[in-house]
Amino acid sequence: MTIQKIQDRRKLDDKLPSMPWYVEQFINYKLPDLSPSTLLEYIRDYESFFSWMIAEGLSTADQIGDIALLELETLRMEDVTAYRLYLTTRAEGANTRVTVSRKLSSLRSLFHYLSQIAEDDDFYPLLKRNIMAKIEVKRLHKPKDTAAKLKGKILEDEELLEFVGYILEGHRETIAGNKQALYSYELNRERDACIASLILNSGLRVSEVVNLNLNDLDINQKMLYVSRKGNNDETFKTPVYFREQARDELIVYLQLRDTRYRTPRNESALFVAKPNGQSSGKRMTKRAIQAMIIKYAKSFGKPYLTVHKLRHSFATDYYLQNDIYKTKEQLGHASTETTEIYAHLTDKTMSEAIERRKDEL
Repeated sequence: MTIQKIQDRRKLDDKLPSMPWYVEQFINYKLPDLSPSTLLEYIRDYESFFSWMIAEGLSTADQIGDIALLELETLRMEDVTAYRLYLTTRAEGANTRVTVSRKLSSLRSLFHYLSQIAEDDDFYPLLKRNIMAKIEVKRLHKPKDTAAKLKGKILEDEELLEFVGYILEGHRETIAGNKQALYSYELNRERDACIASLILNSGLRVSEVVNLNLNDLDINQKMLYVSRKGNNDETFKTPVYFREQARDELIVYLQLRDTRYRTPRNESALFVAKPNGQSSGKRMTKRAIQAMIIKYAKSFGKPYLTVHKLRHSFATDYYLQNDIYKTKEQLGHASTETTEIYAHLTDKTMSEAIERRKDEL
C-alpha cells in the first residue's frame, strides 16, 4: 500500500465501529474494489447524513451506530430534499454543487447495496424500500465546461520550461532581501525544480509524486513505476514515461538527495524534505508539494497555478502531439471521457495552426 492508503485505511478502521452494522457490511463488500481513501469519504458522507437524521428527529437513535434500517426505509422524498437543502445552505459552510452531488451519490451506493445486493436470513433484501433510487444525480462537470474554466490558467508552450527555470534560478531575485526565505530556497531549489519538471513532463498526480520511491525510478529508460489512482492491486505499478527534460533535473536532484537532506538509508521516498528542528530527511507530504508550487506560481506571476494545473499543462501539450488514447494512458484516466477536456482545450491552438498554414500557402 502507498503511504496515503495506509493512513486512510487506519482512519477507516477507526471510524467503522461507530457506524451501523449494515454500513460496515457495505464497506467490507466494497473494500476489494475501492481504495481506502474513497471508502473513507463514503464514511464521512454517511456521518453527515446520519447526524442530520438524528438532529431532525428522523431517527430515535442517540448515536449514529444505532440508526435502524427501518428508519431508512421510511424516509420520504421531502426528507431527502430537506437534506439537500441543508447541505447547500448550512451556516457552518455550504457545500458546492459538486460536493452535494458526491454526497448524494455515496448515499445512492449504500441504499442500492442494501436494497439490491444484501440479503437477510430469509433471502429478502435488507432494505425493502429505496428512497434514494428516486434521486437523480446529474453529472455537473462536462469536459467542455471544465476546459472553458482552464483556458488561460495553465502553462503553454515556452512557459513550461520558463516556470522550471524560474524555480531553479529566477526566484532568487524575488526574495533577495529575505535571508530566511533565501536560505530555504537555496536548500530546496533543485528538488523543487525537479518536482515541477517531472509533473510538467509526465503528467503525474501529486499523490503519485508523493508515493514515488527510489526503486520506482529507471533513469536510463526515462520511466517511473507508479501506483495509479483506482488500481487496488497493491502488487502492480504502472510504467509511466517522462521526457528528457525531467531526466536532467532528476540527475541533479539525486546527486544531492542524501547529503543535503541527510536522508537515512532506510528512507525509500524519492522526494524528501528536512522539517525544521529535525536532523534527517523524510518523505515529502502532499500538502508540502502543493504549497511549494503555489508559492512559486504567485512569484512567477501565475497565481492561479496549482499542482493539478501543472498536470493539465502537460496533458494539453502532450495531446497536441498524440491522440486521445495515448493521452488517456499517459495520464491514467479510467475513460477517454475525462481526457476529452484536452480536446476542447486545444481547439483554439488547432484553429490557430490551421490559419498559420493558410498564411504560409
